[in-house]
Amino acid sequence: MNIAAILVAGRVAWNRAKPLLVRDAVIYPAIGFLGLILLWWAIALVRHELMPTPLEALTANLDYIFHPFYRRGPGDLGIGWLLLASLRRVSIGFLLGAAVAIPTGFLIGLSRPAMLILNPIIQILRPVSPLAWLPIALAMFGVAEPSAIFVIFITSLWSTMINTALGVASVPKDYIDVARVLEMPAYRRIYKIILPASLPYIFTGLRLSLGIAWLVIVAVEMLTGGVGIGFFLWDEWNRLNLSSVFLAVIVIGLTGLILDYLIGRLQVLVTHRPAKTGG
Repeated sequence: MNIAAILVAGRVAWNRAKPLLVRDAVIYPAIGFLGLILLWWAIALVRHELMPTPLEALTANLDYIFHPFYRRGPGDLGIGWLLLASLRRVSIGFLLGAAVAIPTGFLIGLSRPAMLILNPIIQILRPVSPLAWLPIALAMFGVAEPSAIFVIFITSLWSTMINTALGVASVPKDYIDVARVLEMPAYRRIYKIILPASLPYIFTGLRLSLGIAWLVIVAVEMLTGGVGIGFFLWDEWNRLNLSSVFLAVIVIGLTGLILDYLIGRLQVLVTHRPAKTGG
């Protein structure tokens, strides 16, 4: 088959697939968002004394939308700066959690005694609410910033740790036996065999942990105050400014979607396998 024929076949396949892609990627999601906006509008019409309509919320937030990085004083920052402050806390806590969770997950997956020792601790601490860790963090650090990062760290550990241990334990035994026959050192077995086979599990855990971290930072900032998207949401609610509350909710949701997409792209680059949706 010559190049021209390949190009023609590719064009025909694209023309056939394009309507399906447009339907699945544009039309169906647009219908879902339109339904959500209509539901919001209907509720706002019933509770109009408190809740703004989508159009009213959009109009009230134009300054935040068009000037997200303004600085008009120590406590008057654009929503872009607030979002960056929250992302910085999440990034630090999440990366610290991953740095602890992945090696510990490998230890649990490779060593039965380690699993028997650590599994009860994990099962006890994993269900603890993030807000229950906050008073402990405040008692340890005394100030809000490191306390928020610690809560992110402790709550983002478990999904990555458990999924890493599951991935390591799921490596086919035949692979390990062959490596032993070839007298491959333990560190090379981990690097060449166990790690590549475990990467999909590790990234699944990382995606779950990042989602949890982004959920937690909003709640923590509501309680600790300072600069951040969570405090902004709580402060606007105290002012009964629901237009800005809805803006914060949308920004939080879109940011979580983008974070999940980015780590999914990273998974594809590292594993050369398509990332599964969700998490």
